[in-house]
Amino acid sequence: MPQVSFPHRERQADLRAAVSELCAKYDAAYWERQDREHTFPTDFVREFVDAGYMGAFIPEEYGGGGGSMADMSAIVEEVAASGGGLNATSSIHIPLLCVPALLSFGTEEQKQEFLPKVARGELFVTFGVTEPTAGTDTIRITTRATRVDGGYLINGAKVWNSGAVRGDKILFLARTSAPGEAGGRRGTGLTLFMTDLQVPTIDIRPIPKMVRNAVESCEVFFADTFVADHEVIGRVDEGFYHMLHSLNGERLLIASEALGLGRWAIENASRYANERIVFDRPIGMNQSVAHPLAKSYLQLLAGAEMLTRAIDVYATQGPAAAGLLSNAAKYLISEAAFDATDAAMQTFGGYSFAREYHIGRFWTEARLFRVGPVNNQMVLNYVAERALALPRSY
Repeated sequence: MPQVSFPHRERQADLRAAVSELCAKYDAAYWERQDREHTFPTDFVREFVDAGYMGAFIPEEYGGGGGSMADMSAIVEEVAASGGGLNATSSIHIPLLCVPALLSFGTEEQKQEFLPKVARGELFVTFGVTEPTAGTDTIRITTRATRVDGGYLINGAKVWNSGAVRGDKILFLARTSAPGEAGGRRGTGLTLFMTDLQVPTIDIRPIPKMVRNAVESCEVFFADTFVADHEVIGRVDEGFYHMLHSLNGERLLIASEALGLGRWAIENASRYANERIVFDRPIGMNQSVAHPLAKSYLQLLAGAEMLTRAIDVYATQGPAAAGLLSNAAKYLISEAAFDATDAAMQTFGGYSFAREYHIGRFWTEARLFRVGPVNNQMVLNYVAERALALPRSY
């Protein structure tokens, strides 16, 4: 059967081919087992790191490969498209979320200490922003950093912290002054910290969940956790704005992963639609099967072009300038990926609920993209305000 054509894959073709070759050693059955047994894919991550992909977009002077966000986007897309889905991509992208903020706001000492370790796979950094009572409304977080001699005492809680059980460090936001007290902008008063995660004053509790079980999601509780002054990332009270550098990069990576997941769904559904014979003809001859797949394919193509534009802005104008397009790419591709997996579910019919076909697992994972790391309703709010100049609704 001819391969489904995705023209955007011609970009970074050699890199994509190499990543795909590595991922071929870890088939969908492997990832099904990791998900079912709630087992972190240590062997896959080690081979990924040894191939140099973990540090692909970390500058060479900090132990990385000196590549670009476009390279990292291509890498995680191919990992997702290989059959690994979110279990695979989350195992590698979580530690990378600290990289944009460190590069933009970290001291030289912090960059030299942390970035080479991330590139070598020796430092697993988790990302702590979301809180039980704040959710998307980040500026209302209540985790408090109280000034003491030599640093701060942290008290509060984070939720949906991915990878905390195995994490070495946590990059997180805490309140250091009242909202607006340190300046006129709404987001002032929050500071970005990076500190040790496995300490007695931090309690980590995994959250039982229905999807992406190879990488746990956790609640993280701080109880008078001491964080030294040298563990502040950037300027005190400006952490919310520093964090945006990492969040826009995160949206690009998430969009790339959703694109890979959508590709996997379309490719497997198209193959099955050619092979499955009902009433003496392949079911792909029926427009009720073909049209949803064709529509999803076009949506993924359009999303891929938006992602390319967003990455170009990120590279040429900086992470902060990519807000609108990175959100647009995340929205368009997450919606397209879910439609693609839903069309695949319909194509496979009853077999889509059999774990051996993996369709249901990808369908559930694709649904998550519409909720996090920012839900798509908030993306529309952002676009309405920033692109349409409509009154702020939140």
